[in-house]
Amino acid sequence: MAVDPYTVLGVKRNASQDDIQKAYRRLAKKFHPDLNPGNKQAEEQFKEVSAAYNLLGDTDKRARYDRSEIDASGTERPQQRFYRDFAEGGSPYASDAGFADFAADDILSQFFGREGRTNIRMRGSDVHYRLELDFLDAINGGKRQITLPDGSILDVNIPPGTSDGQVLRLRGKGRPGMGGGRPGDALVEIEVRPHRIFTRKGDDIHVDLPISLSEAVLGGKVRVPTPSGSVTMTLPKWSNTGTVLRLKGKGVPRIDGSKGDEFVTLKVMLPEKPDPELEKFVARWQGAYSPRQAMEA
Repeated sequence: MAVDPYTVLGVKRNASQDDIQKAYRRLAKKFHPDLNPGNKQAEEQFKEVSAAYNLLGDTDKRARYDRSEIDASGTERPQQRFYRDFAEGGSPYASDAGFADFAADDILSQFFGREGRTNIRMRGSDVHYRLELDFLDAINGGKRQITLPDGSILDVNIPPGTSDGQVLRLRGKGRPGMGGGRPGDALVEIEVRPHRIFTRKGDDIHVDLPISLSEAVLGGKVRVPTPSGSVTMTLPKWSNTGTVLRLKGKGVPRIDGSKGDEFVTLKVMLPEKPDPELEKFVARWQGAYSPRQAMEA
């Protein structure tokens, strides 16, 4: 059941149109959604205040409400014969007062017409979602879907290079507007799951690449994984553990169409199982190099 509009605006039933206008201005400023972001209670109170003023701010509607011809929501009530006694009478609330003094209000002026009537046109509220993505899906982009509580489907386009914590805005996919106002937006926060070998730093990709002892000494061609697929990389002779090689343009896509780089850190790995031949070779090798020389000084 709709609340009595006089009670909502906090005015007496014999209040002037000017008093009603002032009460509405005060309450509208207090509860306006732009001044209370995320406050659902304030949003509902703003709607109640606006609906009350929509009725009482219109002298014809106010007179009909006072005569019980319409209820607080503006709905027609069953006519009774004694209402005809008032049918030809002039409205005691007629007024030429306008809203010229209110036109400068930055927040609320858009809600009023020239005759002081409320013309509610409010943007719908935004809705927030969270979407988990695999690492490579965030880097390469694609399409995903979110199933909403009502069972409907929200299609989400993932731009290439999307990062963890990034918020994608889907315009017009939020709550419907009020009074013909445009709908709100859907804000989708992205959570990127870690990858087992790749690490992202800004627009660059980092990966550790195990190489064998023979590859480290002799060099050659090796296959290196990248987010867009494996590529061949030339390994210099005498490549040591910790050596970093760069694959230009194999990193994260950027908005301008360019890409970051991939940095490959080499790790020399011995065979998992002991190799007797390798042991014999190393035993015969009379190398004088000591990797701990700097520590001994």
